Amino acid sequence: MSFDPSRTSSEGPAISPVPRITLQAFCETPEIAGLMNEAMADRRMSRAHAKVHMGGAPAAVEAYRTAPTPNLIVIETTGDRDTLVTHLDRLAEYCDSGTKVVVIGRLNDIVLYRELIGRGVSDYLVAPFAVLDLVRALSHLYSHAAAPPVGRMVAVTGAKGGVGASTLAHNVAWSISRSFDIATTIVDLDLPYGTAGLDFNQDPPQGIAEAVFAPDRLDANLVDRLLSKCTDKLSLLAAPAVLERAYDFGETAFDGLFDILRSTVPVVVLDVPHGWTAWSRRALIGADEVMVTAAPDLASLRNAKNLVDVLKAARPNDAAPRLVLNGVGLPKRPEIAAADFAKSLEMQPTAVVPFDAKLFGTASNNGQMIGEVEAGGRTAELFAELGRTVMGRTEPRRGKKTLFDPFVARFARKKAS
Repeated sequence: MSFDPSRTSSEGPAISPVPRITLQAFCETPEIAGLMNEAMADRRMSRAHAKVHMGGAPAAVEAYRTAPTPNLIVIETTGDRDTLVTHLDRLAEYCDSGTKVVVIGRLNDIVLYRELIGRGVSDYLVAPFAVLDLVRALSHLYSHAAAPPVGRMVAVTGAKGGVGASTLAHNVAWSISRSFDIATTIVDLDLPYGTAGLDFNQDPPQGIAEAVFAPDRLDANLVDRLLSKCTDKLSLLAAPAVLERAYDFGETAFDGLFDILRSTVPVVVLDVPHGWTAWSRRALIGADEVMVTAAPDLASLRNAKNLVDVLKAARPNDAAPRLVLNGVGLPKRPEIAAADFAKSLEMQPTAVVPFDAKLFGTASNNGQMIGEVEAGGRTAELFAELGRTVMGRTEPRRGKKTLFDPFVARFARKKAS
C-alpha cells in the first residue's frame, strides 16, 4: 500500500460556474485575445455563449450602434486614461440596461479604478494575469456576496467495470465527513445498478430518480427531502437500482441538481458509473476533483490512459485526474506493477489499495465502511488520506492530547540526551 500526498489543490477557493450569459470581448492584443479564448474553454465557463473580437473599445462602440448589447462586455485597452474614458462614455450611450462591462488595462492606478467604477464599470483588471484570475473575476460578477460558498464536488469513476470505484467513492466520502466533521453528500449516478444504498445498509423509498425525472419540481427543498441520512454528517442521494424504465439522459440532465447541491452542501461526492455518455463526461469535466480507479491489468491501463488524456485536455486549468490502483496483490493473478502503470500514464498513482477479500467482503455484506470494520487499520487510513487530499489537506490528523503527554515528552528528551 502506498500514498502520494505531493499533489494538492492549488486552485484555492472553489469558483462558481458562470451562468448562462452572452459575453463578447473586444481585445487589442493577441495575448489577451488568446487568454480570453482559454478562459472561454474553462469548464466553469461552459454555459456562457462567448465571442472574442479584435479592435478594443472603438470596435465595441461601432458594434453596438445598431445591435443589442450582451449580458457582459469585456474591453481591453492599451491607451491612456482620457482615451479610455471617452470610449466608455460613447459605449454607455448604446448599452442596454443590465449589461455589465469589464475593462482590462495595464495602468495599476487606484484613481483610475475608482473613476471607472463610478462610471458603472463592473470591474477593472490589470494585465498580466492568469486564466483562472479572469475566470474568477467573471464568476464573481454573478455570485451573490451573501450566498454560501460553492460546495466542493469530487467525481469518482472506474477505468472499467468492477474495479471498486463505488467502494472507493463511498469510503472516501465517509472519511471526509468524519475527518472534517463536515456535511457530505454521496450522489449515486448509476441509476439502474447503483450500490450506495447497499453499502450503507439503506433502502430509501426516493432518491435521485425523483430529482432528474421531474426537473420542473426541482429545488433545494425537494433535494433535501430526497436525501437519506447515513450519519449526522453524511447523506445519500440513492439510485433506484431497478430496471422498470430506461435511464437515457441528455447532456445537461443533471445540471440543475448539481447546482443545488453545490449551493447547499459543502462536499459532494459523485459516484459516476463506468461508461461514456454525454452526461457522464459533463459530470467528470465539471467536478473540482476527479479520481480514476483502476485495477493493475491491461484493460484498466488502456482505459485509464484514454480517460486521463481526455480529461486533461478538457480541464486545462485544473489539476490532472488522480489515479488510484485498487485490489493490488490478488493471489495468483498476473499484474502490471504500479511503477510500470505509472510510467505508461506518465503520472504517479495517488494511492495503491491492497487486495483484502476478508476486509472488503465483511464491509460489503454488513453494509459498513472500512473504517467501521477495521478502525485505525492501514486501509482505513489510506481512505482517510485520500479524503484529506481531495479536500486540499494532506497533513495527518493529530491524535487527542492526554494527561500523560508531558511525561512522555520529558522521558523522550532524557532518553535522547
